[in-house]
Amino acid sequence: MTSESKAASKGAHGRPSQRVLVTDKREAIMTAALDLFVERGFFGTAVPEIADQAAVGAGTIYRYFESKEALVNALYRQEKQHFAQDVIENFPATQTAREQFRTLWMRMAKFAVENSKSFVFLELHHHARYLDAESVALEQRMLELFTNVVVAAQARGELKSGPPRLLMGIVMGAFVGVIRSCVEIEQPASTADWKLAEQCVWEAIRA
Repeated sequence: MTSESKAASKGAHGRPSQRVLVTDKREAIMTAALDLFVERGFFGTAVPEIADQAAVGAGTIYRYFESKEALVNALYRQEKQHFAQDVIENFPATQTAREQFRTLWMRMAKFAVENSKSFVFLELHHHARYLDAESVALEQRMLELFTNVVVAAQARGELKSGPPRLLMGIVMGAFVGVIRSCVEIEQPASTADWKLAEQCVWEAIRA
């Protein structure tokens, strides 16, 4: 995927309070790490490169994160929680599976369009080699939530029978495919026909 423009936050000007200064530096580090992990991958990014992009000293990073692994886990949890807030909160639990699916798909599309770096980082990077127990637990909770939704819809006869993770994989595979198709033809994801894609994927999983 082509790299996007860098937008790392810089420290505040003037004479901010110590708390504001600390928050700004941590946010600058997290923003720089997201940019570079998306562009180069975790293993292709060095801590000094993150420091340069965040406009801080390399030692400053270690005041907030004991290692690069600790930094990437903090970033992973932050972006996962951002995804959950935008996509899962106020889930339409009382609606039919059809309406639930449409709602989740379009929310995911909105998230991917508005937070492209976050989506690429979460969905197109393999994290398993460095995720810690807290990050794994967060991922498992989200998977269990979606699994329970699928199982309940299958019990109502609204979705195809079969392993819930298989159906979820079909959905996410198609969703990522839309993003990849946009990248390949240099089409903004915001202009993709998300409604048509949603209808096609629904037909693939509905009972």
